[in-house]
Amino acid sequence: MHSSLCIPGALEQRFCISIPVHSTQQLLLTEKTLRARTAWLLALTSSALALSGCSAPAPTPTTQAPTNTTRNTAVGAAVGAVAGAGVAHATGGKAAVGAVAGAAVGGTVAYLWSRNMERQRLELERATKGTGVKVSRTDDNRLKMVFPADITFNSHSAELQPQARTLLGRFADSLKRHPTTHVLIVGHADSSGGPHINDPLSKDRANAARNYIFQQKVMGPRIQTEGRGAREPVASNDTPAGRAKNRRVEVFVMEQRR
Repeated sequence: MHSSLCIPGALEQRFCISIPVHSTQQLLLTEKTLRARTAWLLALTSSALALSGCSAPAPTPTTQAPTNTTRNTAVGAAVGAVAGAGVAHATGGKAAVGAVAGAAVGGTVAYLWSRNMERQRLELERATKGTGVKVSRTDDNRLKMVFPADITFNSHSAELQPQARTLLGRFADSLKRHPTTHVLIVGHADSSGGPHINDPLSKDRANAARNYIFQQKVMGPRIQTEGRGAREPVASNDTPAGRAKNRRVEVFVMEQRR
């Protein structure tokens, strides 16, 4: 038998914790205790949110202001920690243990922008300079490369063009030098075909890029692929130039926090 406590949090998050009980009498006592602790728990949650908003240092020329993703992760962990501690307190458990468990539930997977990631970004910027490939850092600390259509694929085709092979070969060399990073390759299509054509085509394009990297002796599950069809255009599909921009491959490189 279990009793559940759900706590509405900020950022549209909701934390629910199931508490085991062993009898009807204990269930009633537990629920009564939880109700009595609700105001106290929510007050602590508000304090945690306030602290998480005030604890971030001001950005300096060598640091980056916290992004929405990093803020949400910190707030989620803070609220989760308070919720875990509160439930442990309400049910007679150890608050410290409950706080650690709650923080693990409330937090989300975070990516690390390390010196290694910055080094790889600079390497790839140099390797792709003047080719039309855009290299950037995303808000959630992933390295992003966008390979445009004029050097990757022709319309309705998943066959890599020669220049794309050259650039993917340089990318593969970078991956060999940075073996702790993981890769997501996302294929996109223009809207000149329906979803029954564009969805598998975009996946085939991502797989073509991955397979070429595999041929350069970079193997294993560290490289994943997705096909998103024409659902994420970056330009109008009403012109040939716009369709060419939408027909692209995006590569994300990330290093997970340990």
